[in-house]
Amino acid sequence: MIASFLLGSPLTPLEHAARHILNGLHYGVGLPWAWAIVALTVIVRMILVPLTVKQIHSMQNMQRYAPQMKEIQKKYKSDRQKQNEELMKFYRENNINPAASCLPMLVQLPVFIALYYSLKTFAKNPPPGSLSFLHFIPSIADKTTAHWGGYILLVVYVGSQMASTLFMSATADKMQRTLFMAMPLIFVFVIAHFPAGLVLYWVTTNLWTVGQGLITRRLVPKTPLPELFKRSSRTPPKPESENGAKPPVEEAPKPAAPAGPRKVRRKKSGGRK
Repeated sequence: MIASFLLGSPLTPLEHAARHILNGLHYGVGLPWAWAIVALTVIVRMILVPLTVKQIHSMQNMQRYAPQMKEIQKKYKSDRQKQNEELMKFYRENNINPAASCLPMLVQLPVFIALYYSLKTFAKNPPPGSLSFLHFIPSIADKTTAHWGGYILLVVYVGSQMASTLFMSATADKMQRTLFMAMPLIFVFVIAHFPAGLVLYWVTTNLWTVGQGLITRRLVPKTPLPELFKRSSRTPPKPESENGAKPPVEEAPKPAAPAGPRKVRRKKSGGRK
């Protein structure tokens, strides 16, 4: 009894907050329970827009300075402590925050947990109103694989998760991106045991991320790549003309072709004896 109270007390306020918002969207706005979850997801993502902007800027900085960071890692490959010190110094000098990409995910974790317990309560004590979604999922409180419609939702989850990974792992190398793309195929077996409403929440989050990535690519200019080799002070600059244009490069004169085959003169042999 005491153990259950201690375990449940930190999560009870989260469940009550999620249930209060869902009740407002269902009873106040008039949305069905499934669409109330979709609206809750949109509200959460709208609140996270400032953090998402920081995340985008951090990803751009990571992409811009990736060659310099790889050089630091290669230089101090044998000394991990020195490598970490130099990387942290490089982050401070260039205003890079590697943890910024994880902030939106960490903020959504309490919402995910609160919604999970709210749906578990819905399964035990169904609230008034329909719990179906688009007529192919009878109840969003049931396990995702309890109905054939849940398998369609899982397919949409895998596709949307892979699409969102393409935008969120732009700075990762090829091996990391391959790992990120394979993770939905592994986690789908775990998520299949969650309530369908929770998978609906995650699908909506992924679709928001994809739309956000498409808009960002159109509005945010591409970050120019840094110069890998800086010109030293002794290197003379290239001459320019008066109007600022670079002068044409003079081609080296081609060697003249030989007039004809060269004749080799043979020595005459000695006279007859």
